Amino acid sequence: MPSQLPSHDTFVIRGGKPLCGTIRPQGNKNEALPVIAATLLTDRPVHLHNLPAIEDVRTMLNILREIGAYVDTADNGIAYSATIHVSEPPQREIPSALASAIRGSITLAGPLLARTGRARLAKPGGDRIGRRRIDTHIQALHELGATVDIGRDYIELQATELRGTDIWLEEASVTATENTICAAVFAKGTTIIRNAACEPHVQALCKMLNSMGAQISGIGSNLLTIQGVEKLSGTTHTISPDYLEVGSFVSLAAVTRGEICIEDCDYSNLRMILRAFERLGIKTQYKNSKLIVPRDQKMEITNDIGGATPVIDDGPWPAFPADMTSVILVTATQCRGTVIIHEKMFESRLFFTDRLISMGARIVLCDPHRAVVIGPERLYGATITSPDIRAGMALLIAALCAQGESRIQNIYQIDRGFSRIDERLRSLGADITRTE
Repeated sequence: MPSQLPSHDTFVIRGGKPLCGTIRPQGNKNEALPVIAATLLTDRPVHLHNLPAIEDVRTMLNILREIGAYVDTADNGIAYSATIHVSEPPQREIPSALASAIRGSITLAGPLLARTGRARLAKPGGDRIGRRRIDTHIQALHELGATVDIGRDYIELQATELRGTDIWLEEASVTATENTICAAVFAKGTTIIRNAACEPHVQALCKMLNSMGAQISGIGSNLLTIQGVEKLSGTTHTISPDYLEVGSFVSLAAVTRGEICIEDCDYSNLRMILRAFERLGIKTQYKNSKLIVPRDQKMEITNDIGGATPVIDDGPWPAFPADMTSVILVTATQCRGTVIIHEKMFESRLFFTDRLISMGARIVLCDPHRAVVIGPERLYGATITSPDIRAGMALLIAALCAQGESRIQNIYQIDRGFSRIDERLRSLGADITRTE
């Protein structure tokens, strides 16, 4: 599927307007990519619905086409429906240009190894937010019986037979857990994965595999037990709503002083995100799968007991998700008080704060992992560049509440993660145009 979104486009935004109306979140990007990869495990058709119509999904589907899969898609606006059929064993080498374009390509290693006994792919690309280890992937697949060859620009895995074993993951890595699950599905005997990631998208992958005939128990916990099977069937699976995008819409409503109704929300996936917003003085109302962000929020940071400066920090599920750090930081610039944002997982994610400072935000970057935000401070339009998906959305939020005109360059990074975001925001009253 060729890209439909040129990488050299710019968003021109005239901020300061309240955003109001109703919007529906796209499908969860972090669920879509491993689910697409898992279709390699069966020779029967798999039907996927609510795939977000974003660059990373297009790239992942193109990878499958390149290695021999039949892929048929239908564009439903912000979503795709896709039928994927890998009737014959796929090619075992991933085209390097495609593999290196997205981080999600690493999730192909486990399914390819399980289906064909070999996988060779370029080291994954994706957001430049700091070091992103693949050590845990290699550790787990090696313990299942794979031999590993790592070159400067490639990873190659081979196994004549995968054998179930008791694995303790070095870190609760989401993609390492997903790779281990997919490889263990065909391993002989029983595999136990300890310190497994249990994010909603990991749970969704496990449930889809079980619907195909896998035997995975412990879903939703950090202890997974997988009984190996010989074959998987096809299935139909619907990608769940993207709770990270829901969080972004909450921020947009609050900082622009608007009122937004977000449809099709799963409250169970939003608890820690909404808790963090509450600490910033932003309340929401949830009823019948709809989340309403009322206008005219208090927007005042609540200190810890005893008057200590509060800290919002991230961590593995069910903690506050790392991918929401950029958005909560921008939101804090518009709230009265002081808060420390502590990004524990990626040492380069907070470097985008220099763009916010140029717009007028009061932020002290203490070190690569911690920033002190003092607000509220009026933001002013500026010409800025999007460095990655999540920072791109955060800068878009900043521009929409800023006074004057902003230009966001390199919006390919935003398009990688958010489907037709300019069109959808215009439906809420945003003054945003896409120019070349």
